[in-house]
This record gives sequence, structure tokens and C-alpha cells, in this order.
Amino acid sequence: MKRRHFLAQSMSYAGAISLTPFPHYKFISDQKKYATDKVALGNTGIELTRLAMGTGTRGINGASNQTRRMGIKGLGDFLHFAYDNGILFWDSADQYGTHPHLKEALKRVPREDVVILTKTHATTEKEMQADLDRFRKEIGTDYLDMVLLHAITDGNWPDKKAPAMEVMSRAREDGIIRAHGISCHSLAALKTAAETDWVQVDLARFNPAGARMDADMPTVRKVLKKMKAKGKGIIGMKVLGAGSLANRIDECLQFQLGHEFIDCFTIGQETVEEFYDLQKRIPKASVRG
Repeated sequence: MKRRHFLAQSMSYAGAISLTPFPHYKFISDQKKYATDKVALGNTGIELTRLAMGTGTRGINGASNQTRRMGIKGLGDFLHFAYDNGILFWDSADQYGTHPHLKEALKRVPREDVVILTKTHATTEKEMQADLDRFRKEIGTDYLDMVLLHAITDGNWPDKKAPAMEVMSRAREDGIIRAHGISCHSLAALKTAAETDWVQVDLARFNPAGARMDADMPTVRKVLKKMKAKGKGIIGMKVLGAGSLANRIDECLQFQLGHEFIDCFTIGQETVEEFYDLQKRIPKASVRG
């Protein structure tokens, strides 16, 4: 997408929730929710913090804003800082190139204290096995908490990804991964994920304006509610519409917090100031009326 078109689209997304006042009363909670709350992820048996440390802002070709700005030591320090402040969920991917950065953080963080999510583009059995071996070596861990098929758009993905899925299923039985699932980037893929028993975890694009989502917000919400009813764990992403809703942070947070089918969510943070800002905003947003 050309920059001019992206900016125009981003402005239209932001405007979608600025034309009318945000209906805070629809999403108000009767008690404060915090970024550090421990929550259950569907029926996976995994417990993690409500907020994840996203490491893949504009993540592509093995790099992200976090890796470009901080380097291995800097991002490792940032993840360690987050751990010291109660955030115990790290969101990574092969595409972001952040595995070595997690390994750096694990030098000072007990492995069993954090939940690690990563993602793969593998399709064949050989590719998937190689990824699982490489990912664990790059991160410096014997097991991975969650591995997701990454950025899937094809509605027929279970047939095309069947060899990789079988490897992931065996890996879960062997204790190499704790749960497997998918990150969808189309409505067709999302609908298929809702109907597929193999999916234990879904990383879902969800925000009040429908920005950078698989479909309009009501349509996606309907599919995610079906997923939740089947016991799947749901992690929200694109909470701020990939930055296009940055002028509506409080509304976006309250929207995420107000949907009970969203177990937790990930936001890419790049500075300590952004980290502290989210820690303050989340409890306030959860009870705003």
C-alpha cells in the first residue's frame, strides 16, 4: 500500500469513531481491570497477563520497530523491565525476528514465569519441524507456550496447512508446545478457524472502528463469540488499528476490555513511557461510564 493511500485510509478509520461520542456505558465494568491481571486463555489451561508485550510493530522480513530501535540488548532489557512490573506475556514471531531478543530477556527471567507466543509460516511437515527446533534454539527454551499459523488468509487453510498442523499436534502431545492456533487475516480464514476443533487459540484483529480488521466490527464480533462458546482462547490484536486509532486510545482499550470473549490482548510498546501510560489507562478505561 502506498503511503498516501495508507494515511488517507488511517484518517478514515480514526474518523469512524470520532463522528459520534464513544458509548462508554456499553462497555463499562463493575470492577477495575488491570494490565497485570492473570486471566485464563480459553480452555488451554494457560494463565497469562491481560496485556502482552507486543514485539512486532511493523514487523516484516525479520525485523520490527522494537528490534530496529532497541537491538537485542535493549529489547531484552525492556522485556525484563515489563516482567519486573508484572507483565508476563511476550508476543513474538519468526517474521518479527524477535526470538534472540526473548532469549536475552530469559537470561534474567525465569522461563516458567512467562508465557511465550510465537508464529510460523510453515506449511509442510519438514518446515514445521524445522521451525519448532529453530524457534526453541533461538529463544533458548525447551518448550513454547503457543505457536500459531501466521497471517492466514485462505479460507481453506486446514487442507493446505494439514502437514504443519499434524506436527504441531504431536508437539503438543510431547510437551514441546502447550497450545496451537492461528492468526487470521481474512474473514474466510476467521470463519474456518471458528469451526475447526484444532484451533485452541486465535489471535484476532479487533477494535471499535474496524481498522485493519478481517471484516466490519459486528461481523467479526459475531465470529469471535462463536469461537469463545467453543472454548477457544482469544487474544486481541490491532487494538489501536495499527496506530490509526492512536488518538482514541482510551476508547479502544475500553472496547477491548468490555468484550468478555477477549481473554487478553497484545499491544506493541516501544518505550518505557508507553508502557507506563498503558498501565495507567487500562484500569481507568475499564470503569469509565
